[in-house]
Amino acid sequence: MDAEIINDQAARRRTFAIISHPDAGKTTLTEKFLLYSGVVAQAGSVKARSGGKSARSDWMTMEQDRGISIASTVLQFDYRDHVVNLLDTPGHRDFSEDTYRVLAAVDAAVMVLDAAKGIEAQTLKLFEVCKARNMPILTFVNKWDRPGREPLELMDQIEDLIGLQTTPITWPVGPGGDFRGVIDRRSGDFVRFTRTSRGATEAPEEIVSAGEAASDEGDAWEHAHEEVMLLDEIGATHDPKTFLAGETSPLFVGSALTNFGVRHLLDSIIDLAPQPAARETIDGAYRPIEEPFSAFVFKVQANMDPSHRDRVAFMRINSGHFERGMQVTHERLQKAFSTKFATTVFGADRDTVEEGFPGDVIGLVNASDLRIGDTLYAGDRVAFPPIPRFEPELFWSARALDVSKTKQFRKGLDQLDEEGVVQVLRDLDAPTASPVLGAVGQMQFEVFAHRLEHEFGAKVELSPTSWAVARRTDAETAEKVRQLRGTRVLGSLDGTMFALFDSTGRLARTLADNPDWLLERVVETAG
Repeated sequence: MDAEIINDQAARRRTFAIISHPDAGKTTLTEKFLLYSGVVAQAGSVKARSGGKSARSDWMTMEQDRGISIASTVLQFDYRDHVVNLLDTPGHRDFSEDTYRVLAAVDAAVMVLDAAKGIEAQTLKLFEVCKARNMPILTFVNKWDRPGREPLELMDQIEDLIGLQTTPITWPVGPGGDFRGVIDRRSGDFVRFTRTSRGATEAPEEIVSAGEAASDEGDAWEHAHEEVMLLDEIGATHDPKTFLAGETSPLFVGSALTNFGVRHLLDSIIDLAPQPAARETIDGAYRPIEEPFSAFVFKVQANMDPSHRDRVAFMRINSGHFERGMQVTHERLQKAFSTKFATTVFGADRDTVEEGFPGDVIGLVNASDLRIGDTLYAGDRVAFPPIPRFEPELFWSARALDVSKTKQFRKGLDQLDEEGVVQVLRDLDAPTASPVLGAVGQMQFEVFAHRLEHEFGAKVELSPTSWAVARRTDAETAEKVRQLRGTRVLGSLDGTMFALFDSTGRLARTLADNPDWLLERVVETAG
């Protein structure tokens, strides 16, 4: 296809993720994006305006029972003549590894904060992960219709905890709980909001001049206006260059529940977030978007459709023009791969897709050979960097309660390992030895057990082990670690070797005594 067409199509794409802590309103905001894009006629409706698509991004039964996001999902919709690929991420620190994989596939992120809680300790790692990738981040302070912190205090907290300077684009008029509207710092106008019944339809917006706002809103306007002048004085103004470098973050305030500020945020995703650009390959070069088709797999999900027991591999297109049925090359296996069963994804629903362009996320159904991090390409060989798996922080053993279900147990173990639900760590010298399950958080084990029982028919018993900490290592160091007491070396699905220690103290002593040994964190997120 002509390079000009590919570039034009890429310019229309915006591919971003939403990250937040639980109960910050991420799923509500996602639904309101669908409302403002016209995908659903009324927020809270079960069916969409057309196509019968569900407005709910949390498709897993366990998610709906608990009211939290456990698995990342993909939603694609049109807005302002653009194609928006929205990836909804898990809303809990325990699934920060899944969030990291999603961030590898997007060009920007929206960080949603609760106005009363700000950045909470248990989900700080989610935002550190985002910052570690130098990802352009837009910040949305949600629930401003309720009592909360002062906005200047929230700005300070964001900078103190994750080193991200916020540059407010909209600023609240009226304290939390008495939200009147926002000052749009780009125009200086006051945008007054009017509530709608249960936030089911778009919130009416009235553009009011500064003079009229001062007369109508009184002290609330004066207080907000003084804070905006302070922002001007300290230079907290949007700068495209530092935003794209992941150093500053445009900040918006609103209430997803009542639709206040949702349009401002969605418009700014189109106006400010970057379009797809050349992606770095494993050899350090960059693959221009007009080059022949290339993509990489960032997520694998089984049993999204329980009636069919299928397996979907999600790929992000990095370059070229994708056509369903085209023959491409599977880079890791170096063999031909058919894309006949390609779908667009909308939560748990899907439709056959005929073509795609850079930035699009497409599902490949029953692609059993594909793993997270795999590259697909047409033309000259290309490979994109692998997506690292975090070093585990919790280590448990698992066994099937019913020995007659051993086959189902092993099948589920392999599948959930490939998906990244947990890491299955195996003894490379004794493949038949019982594996150790590794996870970042406790809830991963709960999801593992739930899915093994309900999707594979194998109830399991989980038990903590004596291992306390793991570090990535290599073959040379592994041989030396094996000579120490209180250690063990295991390997993960992607070939990474981990040295396990029975205490953080033993790890610290080993590092102090052997500074030349390779014992490192997989992903550094702090600071």
